[in-house]
Amino acid sequence: MAITGDQALVKKINKSIILSTIREHAPLSRARVSELTGLNKATVSNLVTELIENHLVTELGPGQSSGGRKPLMLLFNNTAGYAVGIELTVAKLRGVLTDLAGNIVHETSLPLTDHDIPSVTARIITMTKQLQTEAPLSPHGVIGIGVGVPGMVDEEGTILFAPNLGWNTVPLASMLEEELGLPVTIDNEANAGASGELHFGAGKGMRHLIYISAGSGIGSGIMIDGGLYKGAWGYAGETGHMSIDAEGKQCTCGNRGCWELYASEKAYSDPNLQIPAGTTAELVAYAEQGDSAVLELYRSIGHRLGIGITNIVNSFNPERIIVGGPLSEAREYMEDSLQQVVAERTLPYHMRSLQISFAQLGSKSTLIGSAYGAISQFLGHIRVSA
Repeated sequence: MAITGDQALVKKINKSIILSTIREHAPLSRARVSELTGLNKATVSNLVTELIENHLVTELGPGQSSGGRKPLMLLFNNTAGYAVGIELTVAKLRGVLTDLAGNIVHETSLPLTDHDIPSVTARIITMTKQLQTEAPLSPHGVIGIGVGVPGMVDEEGTILFAPNLGWNTVPLASMLEEELGLPVTIDNEANAGASGELHFGAGKGMRHLIYISAGSGIGSGIMIDGGLYKGAWGYAGETGHMSIDAEGKQCTCGNRGCWELYASEKAYSDPNLQIPAGTTAELVAYAEQGDSAVLELYRSIGHRLGIGITNIVNSFNPERIIVGGPLSEAREYMEDSLQQVVAERTLPYHMRSLQISFAQLGSKSTLIGSAYGAISQFLGHIRVSA
């Protein structure tokens, strides 16, 4: 009898559930998989056999038993394939090669001197090919590429608007797929960072978290009930353009008083500041030497970050806020003022169980999250909601 569409979908969902369970709880037996998933033992046994044949699951020697035959234990085969993660920023292009568990095998970076679309695309292609050559032999090879970008992205992987790059309507996914012959996922860099921290970093085990990416601008990746919230049309998270000063500075987006003008690396360009020009890494070095002007700058940025975070917490009531991106390198000099203003201004019930932390993956949250986008697509993850 031919499998119907509904039966095929159920099988795909069940296989995804089983694989996710093995990834999260390994090593474990088939019987334990059945207990955790609620699927009957025959279904689990059949689908585990398929996963083993696909090299995604391996068997380990017998485990503990309370009596009778000792069961074979199941493991996720994280070296069955590899993924490329790319982060495109205003100043540089960064790339990693990871295994299927997000472990970095190789990484690279190069500066960007211009944002010309053909030039940047060519550099992404060259970097990806270089990373492919670093991949160890595996059953599935390099399974895909994920790219995190500073802008709004639609479901087809087209960058609709990236003001800091000067890009509009760039079909980056299709451009890269045509040249590389591999599946490509494109996402906003803050969404990718949120995914990286949720699966591999400070957000593990959380259902409701918001990742704040602070660098040349600010974006937010919003996780609600364990899933990425993108809004009606996929553009949610542009929190850097909420006003924190109604009559404030003019922003390139057309608004005034945007959060990112005061709480990102854009704050470095304030003509009233008496600070040396430089990158975050260079300014952090001045702060380490006790430069009072730089220390005051980071205190102010921390305060302004806290104001925006307060608005976000009062709006979304998350379990955890994670601050990441290049600006998080200055954590030591921003954290006190940030935490203070959030504690002072957040509604009491929202504050009760709130945790605020900096990215556990450091500056690599978006890179690893981008790679995870490719991994997730390859493994066929299906989100089922009521």
